[in-house]
Amino acid sequence: MNKPKMATEKGVPSNSRVLMLLGQLERMNGEAMMRDVETARQVTAKIFHLIQTQEKSGKEVMSKGSSGMEVILASLENTRDVQTTLNILYILSELLTVGRGRRVGVFVSKGGTGILFQILISASKDLPPSEELMLQLHSLLAKVGPKDRKFGVKARLSGALNATVNLTKQNLQNTKLLLPCLQVLRVYSTNSVNAVSLGKNGVVELMFKIVAPYSKKNTTLLKVALDALGALLKSKTNARRAVDGGHVHVLLALYQDWHHNDSRHRHMLIRKGLLVCLRNITNIKLGRKAFIDTDGMRILYNSSTECLPVRTLDPLVNTSSLIMRKCFPKNRLPLPTIKSAFHYQLPHVPAAGPVAQLYSQPPGGRENRQLCNRPLKKVDDVVDESDDNEETDADTENDTENEEDDKDQGTANDDIETDLNKLHPKNNPGRPFEELRVYERFFLELSEDFQGYNFEPSKSASTTSSSFSSTRSTRPIIVPTAQALSPKHVPIMSCQEDCNLTKGEHTLQSPAVPTTAPPAPLTPLELDTILLTKDQDRKEEAHSPCTATHTALSSLSGPASPPQMIEQDLAHLLECVSLAAEDSLNKGEEAGRGVKQEGSPVNATRHIHSPLLLGGIATRRVGGGGGGGGGSNWGSDCGSEGAEDEGAVLEVPDTALLLPLHDPDLYVEMVKGTRSVPQYAEVAYPDYFGHIAPTFREPLQERVYGVQRSKIFQDIERLIHPNDIVDKVVYDLDIPSCPVIEDNGESLKFNSQFESGNLRKAVQIRKYEYDLVLNSDINSNHYHQWFYFEVSGMRVGTNYRFNIINSEKSNSQFNYGMQVLMYSVQEAISGRPRWVRTGTDICYYKNHFARSSIAAGGQKGKSYYTMTFSTSFSHKDDVCYFAYHYPYTYSTLKMHLSKLEALRTPQIYLRQDVLCQTLGGNSCPLLTITAMPESNSNDYICQFRNRPLIFLSARVHPGETNASWVMKGTLEFLMGTSPLAASLRDAYIFKIVPMLNPDGVVNGNHRCSLSGEDLNRQWQNPNPELHPTIYHTKSLLQYLAHIQRAPLVFCDYHGHSRKKNVFMYGCSVKETVWQSNISATSSDLHEDLGYRALPKILSQIAPAFSMTSCSFVVERSKESTARVVVWREIGVQRSYTMESTLCGCDQGKYKGLQIGTRELEEMGAQFCVALLRLKRLTGIRNHQHLLDLESDIIGTQTKVVSSPTTYVMEEDEPSFLEAIDYSAESNDEDGEPEKEHGGEVQENPNHLDQLSDCETNHRD
Repeated sequence: MNKPKMATEKGVPSNSRVLMLLGQLERMNGEAMMRDVETARQVTAKIFHLIQTQEKSGKEVMSKGSSGMEVILASLENTRDVQTTLNILYILSELLTVGRGRRVGVFVSKGGTGILFQILISASKDLPPSEELMLQLHSLLAKVGPKDRKFGVKARLSGALNATVNLTKQNLQNTKLLLPCLQVLRVYSTNSVNAVSLGKNGVVELMFKIVAPYSKKNTTLLKVALDALGALLKSKTNARRAVDGGHVHVLLALYQDWHHNDSRHRHMLIRKGLLVCLRNITNIKLGRKAFIDTDGMRILYNSSTECLPVRTLDPLVNTSSLIMRKCFPKNRLPLPTIKSAFHYQLPHVPAAGPVAQLYSQPPGGRENRQLCNRPLKKVDDVVDESDDNEETDADTENDTENEEDDKDQGTANDDIETDLNKLHPKNNPGRPFEELRVYERFFLELSEDFQGYNFEPSKSASTTSSSFSSTRSTRPIIVPTAQALSPKHVPIMSCQEDCNLTKGEHTLQSPAVPTTAPPAPLTPLELDTILLTKDQDRKEEAHSPCTATHTALSSLSGPASPPQMIEQDLAHLLECVSLAAEDSLNKGEEAGRGVKQEGSPVNATRHIHSPLLLGGIATRRVGGGGGGGGGSNWGSDCGSEGAEDEGAVLEVPDTALLLPLHDPDLYVEMVKGTRSVPQYAEVAYPDYFGHIAPTFREPLQERVYGVQRSKIFQDIERLIHPNDIVDKVVYDLDIPSCPVIEDNGESLKFNSQFESGNLRKAVQIRKYEYDLVLNSDINSNHYHQWFYFEVSGMRVGTNYRFNIINSEKSNSQFNYGMQVLMYSVQEAISGRPRWVRTGTDICYYKNHFARSSIAAGGQKGKSYYTMTFSTSFSHKDDVCYFAYHYPYTYSTLKMHLSKLEALRTPQIYLRQDVLCQTLGGNSCPLLTITAMPESNSNDYICQFRNRPLIFLSARVHPGETNASWVMKGTLEFLMGTSPLAASLRDAYIFKIVPMLNPDGVVNGNHRCSLSGEDLNRQWQNPNPELHPTIYHTKSLLQYLAHIQRAPLVFCDYHGHSRKKNVFMYGCSVKETVWQSNISATSSDLHEDLGYRALPKILSQIAPAFSMTSCSFVVERSKESTARVVVWREIGVQRSYTMESTLCGCDQGKYKGLQIGTRELEEMGAQFCVALLRLKRLTGIRNHQHLLDLESDIIGTQTKVVSSPTTYVMEEDEPSFLEAIDYSAESNDEDGEPEKEHGGEVQENPNHLDQLSDCETNHRD
């Protein structure tokens, strides 16, 4: 039927004509329209002509206040004439084509959709139905549908679904009518109920009749049909129907056909539509199996490889990658059990929680016979047999795979505390004072009268003794050596039955040897059969025994060993330092090592015979055996010229001269008193030599386009080409007798058996690629993030790829410029002992290793994540160490505290106490630092005692090593000689617990203590046996609250893995209420704004500090953290968590740079300076300052926060909100539908800065 064409009436303005005609149409509504059909046709035709030819006419009809749309819809509803109906549909189509968004909204709000459905049902009853009418109706519905949220429901209730389906079936060859019908079906299918209903009516099979092999005809129709099919297949029922019908093979064949024939890539959308159908089918297990069975992996892999050179085909490559990764068979980790390789039996098991669950599993695993009275129960990692991959049900074309990042940020945060009673501090210590009186001994400064103390300047040190130091034994530490152990496994201390360790004492006593008697003489080591090659040109000559004192291998290993056995014992020189702990060797120290102090300190060197004999430390050969084929094989401290040959002496930088707080010899002594569950007998070189921060800048690494995709494809190749995979285990802590698996020198050698080390297993995948598995925290089955391990046996210039395959967080700063840290022993020997950022092709993405529901807090279908990086090595026969962040061990802390005490001046009051013993038998130090009074007169003593207290703590989470570096900066500043440091000591008394979790640090944990629990979630009710450091630290604070001396500031130093910069979390009633919907009176919101003063000062003076990232909202999930408990129970208004980035900064002076130890230590010093400024502000009662703070928080009540909680990775971090690409806490296990993305990272450095305060407070 032809559209009417009316002549234009002359002499009347167009807007007047439209209004006049609409008025006429309005008067005709009802019976008049039925009687005068011809007039109705003419009027509607004229209106259509005006709107079609004159833009003003359409605007007049749709203008605000106009009743034009109501008149048109009323006429449409009342007319029974087909031509009049068509005219009105033409009018609506013209109106809604221009300015669709608002106009369609008006149409929907006036009930237009329902009227169209009524006409559709009515017209479908005519036989045959009017083709033109059906065409216009469906064209209009296709425009309106996407804008009407109730469209699918209205269609189903009105019966329009069947009408459209029947029309489609009857017109499969009529492409003109088929296209709008398919467009409407596409919109219908977005409603899940409709999709199931349409599937039952055979629409899935109908779509497969329409989709066809490559053709240049009807491509638009084919694209719409594929879109509709893709929407239908989101329904699991329809996906199963498609699988049962054998359509997976059809889709793959169609994709191959279009891929090969579409050589000019003009029909990428059709190819993408086919992939979307496959993607939705493979959301169910049945679909994934069918995909694998029809060789889908190989088909998509090959086609994607061919698409890679064409950048515009990235959407195809990304979607293909996503499908292949989803269908990659889920594997379990290559471990006997996912619980830690190290076992520690708890004195008692908690009644509930993850640790109780761990112990309640069916028995299995192996016992640690030294520490366990009964075996730890086995918690195995199994693939969940769930039918569907729940994570991928909500995949969209955005293809982003960040679960927590895809949340609607506009939703309210249900984690915010809304109980006003809990928001107001209780100021109730909760324990009777009689119980707390025992802690008075830790506060001697509050009662010290200094009578009898000589205040003359010549006095060298304070008479206040160091409790911490006094507990250390000044007698020799004797370690029995008669056990049959290789040098690599010589324990630091004797076995448990020979070790008498009492609380407060660090003396190791052997029953066989009195501690006061000199050690028994050792048999000299015969090394005459071991050759030392200085270089490739030097001839190997027979060696005579060295005259230097040696570790007696014969006494360590039982009977005298043949020469080849000795060579095996020394097979890994310089991989790490093995502690023999023989004090008799100290007598020969000068013979085996000399220290030159010639020239500047930077050039100072330490002469060490090879192997290193440092008070019982023997090292092992670089590079393993036979891998290098020449070069230097350091196997003896005797050169070819005999013991006096200087060629056999290693010159290494004397870091004791370069670093004020570092002394290698002192470090070794400290290690001897450190107790670990695995009973480590080695020292890593970086901890021995020390770290001197590099002077050059280390910028955030720019991400190379396509790097993640290329890594994923290499992973997929493992399934496509299994014969190329080596799959050889080269290191395995689950083989305790021999974790380093020897080979022919073709593989790298790994080691992590030293303090804070973490690497459980290394598997060689290809010649230069290794999968690495991290150890979970002891008494836990997860928390894999911290790593610290050693590599040797490398080839120079070869690019190696390392994949850490069992990470758990759903995102990481490794996707945003962060690099791993590497320490080269050869570089250290050359005078550059330092950790440097390294690694290329770094990315972090979801892998095909499945997490058991036990390890995922009951959630099924979760996967681990891979952190991959590549690197090459510059030196032959090197030994290199890799770490997640700059290591800072417990023994390093003890060494630093000892050196700090030596630096004390008479003006400094310093006391070191042992707060308690940990579960593992290590001491938790407590420091008191302030200024000595100028005299013992009453005025000075009174001022001394009444100084406000500052309470600082750090390192409750072992993997957050940056917190210790910040604490080191704080301690060095406090012990410094600058006027600012002196003023600060005069102003405050500092009580500092520098390491709240020594056991976790020593044993290489990431988050927990030996109890398997996050200690920063135990502050509400700590157990004195399981959480001694938290229990006693809280008791100190409770004691102070009882004597009315609560600290002015409490700050717990932390590290942050998914945000940049340094920032603080605090506690505020007002800001918490503003972020929630609870009603509160003005009296409820009354609070001193002083809690903002310290972070405000820091933002002004510390270049790494970001005020915009700070938050002062109290959340329910954080109610048992130190910050909230100290605020709520102790009544400390300025109670903070200070978070330091593990990555770098995106603002200020350090913008674009990765953070280093220099910047972290600077942050610790700046914190001290800020406290000094805070003293001045609080002292003068600066009201203007408080007004400034008030203005800072105006407007925050309008901000909304989204921060769900989680079981598995219950972190102190907010959700990471930078854009992410991978097909893939800190809250990564929130159970949200996962969205997949194959594109590359599009980082927006300003994105996080735009967050509200409490949006960033997802983690503490």
